[in-house]
Order: sequence, then structure tokens, then C-alpha cells
Amino acid sequence: MKKIKKALISLSDKSNLKALLSTLKKHKIKLISSDGTYKKIKKLNFDCTEVSKFTNSPEILDGRVKTLHPKIYAGILNKRNNRSHQKQLIQNSFVNIDLVIVNFYPFEKTLETTKKKSKIIESIDIGGPTMVRAAAKNYNDVAIVTSTNQYDKLINELNLNNGSTSLAFREKMAEEAFSETAYFDATISNYFNKINNNLFPKKKIFYGNLIEKLRYGENPHQQSAIYSNSKNLGIEQIHGKQLSYNNYNDIFSALTISKSLPKNSGTVIVKHSNPCGVSIHKNHLKSYQLALASDPLSAFGGIVSCNYKINKDLALKINNIFLEIIIKNGFEKEALKILKKKKNLRIINSNNLALE
Repeated sequence: MKKIKKALISLSDKSNLKALLSTLKKHKIKLISSDGTYKKIKKLNFDCTEVSKFTNSPEILDGRVKTLHPKIYAGILNKRNNRSHQKQLIQNSFVNIDLVIVNFYPFEKTLETTKKKSKIIESIDIGGPTMVRAAAKNYNDVAIVTSTNQYDKLINELNLNNGSTSLAFREKMAEEAFSETAYFDATISNYFNKINNNLFPKKKIFYGNLIEKLRYGENPHQQSAIYSNSKNLGIEQIHGKQLSYNNYNDIFSALTISKSLPKNSGTVIVKHSNPCGVSIHKNHLKSYQLALASDPLSAFGGIVSCNYKINKDLALKINNIFLEIIIKNGFEKEALKILKKKKNLRIINSNNLALE
């Protein structure tokens, strides 16, 4: 167990702070914070020392240099059981920092809202990831929190242990912290590759957000999950059993074809990622029947993707054979009611999907 006596807080996202600050105050944890976060903490009526007063060094370069100071990093990085480290802290009048709470500049959000390079560059966080890496490296002595979603975990940990944190908690937070810094740097790397049209850099970093842990992997005894560098996949499951690895392969195989067909006319039937029927007839019922007629044997247990709205008559036809998945660009209410009679049939809405 490590007692938390001093915490450094530096946040881009300053939401949901009150309950956390109340817990820190309850356990008599002293706070240090940088400019914007310091003002927010004071506004919420909690005591805090501004970083510039703590280091006796002003924030400079329009805020580009705030926390980059030996007093900060020595306080985070020193090994508490190392006599030499402790001696150096005393010689320099430095103190331990036991908890670091940081989240980064919203780089991805900035990319979504502007193409202006100067704004994008200023959203590259330097001090935040540096503090996070330092605290995570020294997780044996220091706790690191990198997301508002972790506040409840920290509150519970402190309350359970009377203001202390366990090694297991700190190690888990360090794991998540390094994932956070790696993801942040990957988005920046990807941005520079994109603006320089470098499709094949010497080192390519793949990154993503966990969308869902899947029913199973390629085979039932395997585990799997799906990740995306967006917050969602652009598709929504509205009925049926949980999806598996193979289901997602089939879904995106079908969608890659159906989204490329003329709007409001394309039907695609896929089995094991291979198309076994495709039609672009303007009559939707006829389009489905033609696609099915291409290879009705392989269609059994396959999936159907329609780039149009499914109506009642088509839903009745679809229900005549066994299918794993139906993908649509809209359902009439009566059609959806008919399809939902099959409780295991997975129904997918692809209205919001835009394939590049």
C-alpha cells in the first residue's frame, strides 16, 4: 500500500471533478495543478497550489511549458526505497508526488473540426503524455489516472484503503496509461502520414478503440474482439444473438459490395465472406429473388445485405429460408416485426455507414 499525500492534476477534460476532489479532500491529499485546471478547482471551492508557485517557475511560451520542470519529475520518478534518490530530493528541496491525474488535449476532436495546421499542431500535447509516462513507469510508488472514466475506480480505491492505493491498482492504471499515450501518439503519426501522402511509412502504427468483445473468434474455442479507430463502426445491431468474428467478416464483405452498387437497388447474399448472389434490379422483391436464385444452396445460413429499405412483402420472403444476418438501409415497421419473429436472426442497420 502507498499512502497518497500529494496529487498533481492537469486536465483538458475538466468534467466530473467534484466527487473526485471531495474524496481527495476527505483523505487530506494536497493538490497541485496547472493554469486552467487550477482555476476550475478553485471555482469548485477546493484548495490547490498552482504549478508555477510549486516550482517557482512561471508558465511560458503561451502555455507550451507548464509542468516540464525537475521538481515535478523528480517528485514523480524518484524511487521511495532508494536512499540515493531520497538524499537528492532532500538536497534539492523536492517532495514526492504520489498521484498524477492527467488527460490529454483533444487531438482527434481537433482533426474533426478543423484542417488548419496551426490549430492541429497546438493540440499535440507534450506535458500531459510526459507526466503520464513518468508516473506509469514509477507505478511501484505512484498512481496514474488518465480518464474521467477511471475516477470512480480511484475514489473506491482510496475509500477502501483509507487514502492509499494497492500495487495491483497502480499496475493496472499504468497498463491503461501506456495504452493511452501509445494511442495518442499513433493518431499524431497517422495524421502526419496522411498529410504527407505517405501510404507506406517505414513504421506503421495500427490503433483502435474497443467496440465489442465478440461471442467467439474464428472458432468457438477462441476469444476475439473488434476494434476501430473511430468511436463506432457505423453499423448497429438491433436484434438477435451476439455477433462473432466470422459474422463481422461476412457483414463487411457484404457491405463492401452492396454499398458500391447503385443506390436503392442492390441485394447481396454472402456465405463465409464469399458472394453467392448479387442483383441490382430496381424492384426490391425481384432484386432479392434474383440474388437468391444465383446460388440458393450456398445462401442457406448466409447473410443478406440490402442497400434499400425492407418492406413487409420482402420480409416474408426472407423469412422463408434460414439466414444468419440481415443488413438493411431501413425497415418498414411491419417488416421489422416479421423478421424479429426469428429470435436468433441478427438484424443490422447500416444507415450510418460510409465506406471509403
